[in-house]
Amino acid sequence: MNWAYFPRSAKPTDLALEVVAAFRAHHSGIDSAAHTSNSNAVLAVVAESLNQLGFTVESGKKKAEKIYVPVLYGNNGKVAKAFEADAFHQREGFVIEVEAGRATINNQFLKDLFQACMMDGVDYLCIAVRNLYVAAGIRNPDFERVVTFLETLYASNRMSLPLKGILIIGY
Repeated sequence: MNWAYFPRSAKPTDLALEVVAAFRAHHSGIDSAAHTSNSNAVLAVVAESLNQLGFTVESGKKKAEKIYVPVLYGNNGKVAKAFEADAFHQREGFVIEVEAGRATINNQFLKDLFQACMMDGVDYLCIAVRNLYVAAGIRNPDFERVVTFLETLYASNRMSLPLKGILIIGY
């Protein structure tokens, strides 16, 4: 298992380290070198550990089982737009997204980053991706690609993100 925290100049929060420990505790069941689980299956494996840390975790595909984080508010303070998250720790403003095959091939990690930046009250984002994704015989080092992207983003200093920290986990 691998992990990286951004910005590189910031110490990972205690909650970020606990999220790493939750994934590490279940690594044998989600290791992308040994398993081809989809993102929902990976989330299901770590869900109870995340619940114990205070996260609300998506439990299914029905509307009532999903986690919605507000983005915009309309008249009378009613939520006008919300994005889905795989897990959300409201008190800490920490969102988790678990990706599998689409993480880098379809740039899903960029959508996750954008949506977390738009979410009200979100300060921290964790994106869990495969260390290695193999499709059509092509080996895609998803963890390395996401980390390289974020290193470039922060090093270029051309864009400021509203997030205090981003945790990338490679499983």
